[in-house]
Amino acid sequence: SLNSWRSQIGFVSQDSSIMAGTIRDNLTYGLKKEFSDERLWEVLQLAYADKFVDNMPKKLDTQVGERGVKVSGGQRQRLAIARAFLRNPKILMLDEATASLDSESEAMVQRALEQLMKNRTTLVIAHRLSTIVDADKIYFIEHGEVTGSGTHQELLKSHELYAEYVSEQ
Repeated sequence: SLNSWRSQIGFVSQDSSIMAGTIRDNLTYGLKKEFSDERLWEVLQLAYADKFVDNMPKKLDTQVGERGVKVSGGQRQRLAIARAFLRNPKILMLDEATASLDSESEAMVQRALEQLMKNRTTLVIAHRLSTIVDADKIYFIEHGEVTGSGTHQELLKSHELYAEYVSEQ
């Protein structure tokens, strides 16, 4: 069924949405089962979000404000990654998940994403090539058409525009 398919997919976008409510509410939103505090702290740790949540006045029960105004962009991304860990999807989609972050936040988010991608099929949409160099297979798309595919090393040798992008970044 469609619901069965959807339950197997996790999604982290460049501008992960956070709703008004607590950190706990945002982690468990849309999930049908209850999670222990211990499990929530586990996924926060995997997403490198445990330290900033631990420093919040009410920890998991801290209100994040309308659209998450009380957390930074990097913190919002790490909460979205923690939510994906909690969901434990078979298929993970990352849409420019590190695009709008400062370099310190990007490094933490990138490490968290590497953990999240282990042992699952992952589709990564990225302009920042550092995000995808370790991928098993990269598809280079120009004007809606796939013009090259392979590993990073294969594309460096066989795809002129890919190699040009790499040298520019």
